[in-house]
Amino acid sequence: MSYSGYENEIKHQCDELAIAYLPAVKAMSFRLKERLPSSVDFMDLSAIGTEELVKLARRYDEKINDSFWGFAKTRVYGAMLDYLRSLDVLSRSNRKLVKQINRAVDIYMNEHDEEPSDEELAHIIGEDVEKIRDARVASEIYAVMPLDDQLGVGDEGATLAKIERDELVEVIKSVLTNFSEREQMVIQLYYFEELTLKEISSILDITESRISQIHKAVIRKIQNEIGEDNG
Repeated sequence: MSYSGYENEIKHQCDELAIAYLPAVKAMSFRLKERLPSSVDFMDLSAIGTEELVKLARRYDEKINDSFWGFAKTRVYGAMLDYLRSLDVLSRSNRKLVKQINRAVDIYMNEHDEEPSDEELAHIIGEDVEKIRDARVASEIYAVMPLDDQLGVGDEGATLAKIERDELVEVIKSVLTNFSEREQMVIQLYYFEELTLKEISSILDITESRISQIHKAVIRKIQNEIGEDNG
């Protein structure tokens, strides 16, 4: 067999390896899509994941990693998150507006025990309803990001840069002890079990709006704790 023929054979074997794990990538894409707003297309996520899978298959060395999917899983998921980041969903103006929306939603829910509509928020904040809608979509997308991504929101990552990763873990643990057992369970199910708001709502018997409110409150509390300790 010529060298070029050997190369083609290796490439073919690698592509077959990628094809074997396409169902896993599609399942991962579907699972992530369930946690995202309708504006994010499942096919886009799946295409990004598939492209990364093929690249990984072609550079996979079974002598170094005995499990291809173990080697590829976090990288494929990371590529999907990178795609979401590339949408630039939280521009500087959106960051400011998201903070205003979160404050307004908290106040409204405490008074009415339900989340306000986009139109009601536009009236409360004094902003165009389309901008409110776009900012809320951006916020929903960003909510699936890892905690360290979210902790940089509002200060371009300066807060997070002040502390080491292991210190961050301790801060998170400390902050969570100030929340109820049910609230801690929300964070556990959302970030570590990667359940949707609907699934968590079914398990804990609380509304999706309340789950979203708890999630945002925990993020703000962690940001405040880091800022106080390192400011």
